[in-house]
Amino acid sequence: MIRIFNHYLHRQTLLRVLSDLGFILVAMLVVFFTQTGSLESVLPVAGPQLVSLAAGMFLINGASGLYQKAPNFTMPQVVARAALALLLALPLTWLLFGLLPVDFEQRNAVRVAAMVGVGIVTLRRVYATAWSSSHTRTRILVLGCGPAAQLVTNTLRESDPHALVVGYYPSPNESECAVDRNMVLSAERSLSATAEELGADEIVVALTERRSGAMPLRELLDCKLVGVKVHDINTHFEKTLGQIRLGFANAGWMIFGDGFDQGFGRSAVKRVFDILTALLLIVLSAPIMLVAAVVIKLDSRGPVFYRQERLGQDGRPFMVTKFRSMRTDAEKDGKPRWATVHDDRVTRVGNFIRKTRIDELPQLFNVLKGEMSMVGPRPERAYFVEQLTQQIPFFAVRHSVKPGVTGWAQVRYQYGATVEDSIEKLQYDLYYVKNHSLFLDLMILFETVAVVLTGKGAR
Repeated sequence: MIRIFNHYLHRQTLLRVLSDLGFILVAMLVVFFTQTGSLESVLPVAGPQLVSLAAGMFLINGASGLYQKAPNFTMPQVVARAALALLLALPLTWLLFGLLPVDFEQRNAVRVAAMVGVGIVTLRRVYATAWSSSHTRTRILVLGCGPAAQLVTNTLRESDPHALVVGYYPSPNESECAVDRNMVLSAERSLSATAEELGADEIVVALTERRSGAMPLRELLDCKLVGVKVHDINTHFEKTLGQIRLGFANAGWMIFGDGFDQGFGRSAVKRVFDILTALLLIVLSAPIMLVAAVVIKLDSRGPVFYRQERLGQDGRPFMVTKFRSMRTDAEKDGKPRWATVHDDRVTRVGNFIRKTRIDELPQLFNVLKGEMSMVGPRPERAYFVEQLTQQIPFFAVRHSVKPGVTGWAQVRYQYGATVEDSIEKLQYDLYYVKNHSLFLDLMILFETVAVVLTGKGAR
């Protein structure tokens, strides 16, 4: 994992981005050289188009989900996503070729786009083959063999196929062994010697019991001094899942660790970014909002917009505005209810605008008013907040930042309709509150495009 502006990115993701951009530039140069026999007369005038196409393809690939950390993607799924990216890239490539002040045939646009699409699929196969090799996988030694160690193994197996657990080093204070006993190592050798023998790249401290000298601090320091990375279990979940797990987090770790910074500089940058992004999206989506308003009015009785009180930063109430997607008598008994799968309160048009997230567009005006941000935790109703604050530790922490139109939890987890779902989403929200930055906001916005295109998690 590589940490960029407090957010963890897998090395493979960064390699994908850099290699795709490099391949695009090389493909363009090959076509230019084939057409003219020289690059000296082409590069000065085609340079902006080269950069624009590379940047455009990066955005398209990101929106198509090609950079998502999804180890269960099959090769046909990768090919389908690459085909979608190619379909979106064709108009862009054609336009950029048309703007070149040199005599290029338009069919070269198709050639370049096709080369890029085939190259991306080919490179994906190379990645899948290369990273499946044990020689390129990160070798992880887990300190502990109890339930916490097993949870570490489960998260690695599900979320990071490029990690290889090489063994479990037991602690004398752990009474329960929850992992494969065949992989439990002997404690007769020191931890540092064991790590060296196994060629461990990282050690994850996953001790169920840390008191009474259970933590071999000196040996962990020796490992770190020779280049072996040492992470506690909280950091492991942060970098692997993008979560702060409630079962292991505590107030002391949050207070004395890094993150959870709400400085003036960050708030000012975020506010400027929110205003500019909201204005741009309002202009671009104005025709869509106009059509949505008309069809909502034609489809069912009631107002076009739906306004409801939600709690914002520091628990301050505000009225959120969305397109109405339910019947006007959705809560005729006066009792708040979460939306559910196949909710019979949703109208025909409402079902479509919820899946495509069109119903969220009016919240852009809440952003302009300063009540919401483009990115942040989902704004909740006071009724649910009161319940969840009593049942879930640290739930109130999510209100230290403005709620968002989209957010880390929204793109990482499905719509929540239970307390258990709220716990899962809170773990993502805590990660965002701890590590939020403009870089992470941009990543979330890119992933939101992919979520909208696939209808993932909508209810």
